[in-house]
Amino acid sequence: MSNPNLEAELESPKISLPATIARNDKTVREGFWRKMARVAGKIPFAEDAAAAWFCARDPRTPLRVKATLLAALAYFVLPADVVPDFIAGFGFTDDATVLMAAIGLVSSHLTPGHRAAARKALNLPPAEDQKP
Repeated sequence: MSNPNLEAELESPKISLPATIARNDKTVREGFWRKMARVAGKIPFAEDAAAAWFCARDPRTPLRVKATLLAALAYFVLPADVVPDFIAGFGFTDDATVLMAAIGLVSSHLTPGHRAAARKALNLPPAEDQKP
């Protein structure tokens, strides 16, 4: 059951981020674009990952959504995970699964603006529905 008072407190800008969220934020801030520069052309979920990054950085995104996305993005950034990234053909399957699960949970918060920013950052053409 949902507690509206607790939810309002968690989304208040006056509270500090819990240690895990802060650690994930630091990991993502320091490593996301560096890793994307190395692997974006090799992974089919690069645009989704970048859109999740822009959503997590958006001040309008609720804290619970940011926490979910930062956890998934930190898993993607960290070199040690269940299936090591260097294993050809399978290295990013766990990263994709974790990220897609997180995006599935918070998809209503990923806006067309986040997706457009991701496409621009990755030097991709605008999506068909975003063309003038």
